[in-house]
Amino acid sequence: QVQLVESGGGLVQAGGSLRLSCAASGSIFVSNAMGWYRQAPGKQRELVAAITRGGSTNYADSVKGRFTISTNNAKNTAYLQMNSLKPEDTAVYLCAAARTLDLLSRGSGAWGQGTQVTVSS
Repeated sequence: QVQLVESGGGLVQAGGSLRLSCAASGSIFVSNAMGWYRQAPGKQRELVAAITRGGSTNYADSVKGRFTISTNNAKNTAYLQMNSLKPEDTAVYLCAAARTLDLLSRGSGAWGQGTQVTVSS
């Protein structure tokens, strides 16, 4: 089993930046893909960024050019750098890990508890 713990959320003004962290522990060797989902009230959960163990990245169109996902394998930690934040980025952000990118995109794998990001206008 993989355990994921997020941190770094908070309140920020539009145009500001935040960096989320996701610390992984447990059977992390089985996770070849990690990513960040977000869930806003009344909206479907959305995969905003994903990264494979090989370093390939994918982004939702809504965050391309503003968000950057990365990992520090030595620290078993994934990050989401969020720049030029907009009020519509307000959501609970959840870290996820799965054996493959396909499984990650289907929402099948381990989940963190989530961290709230609120962007004020």
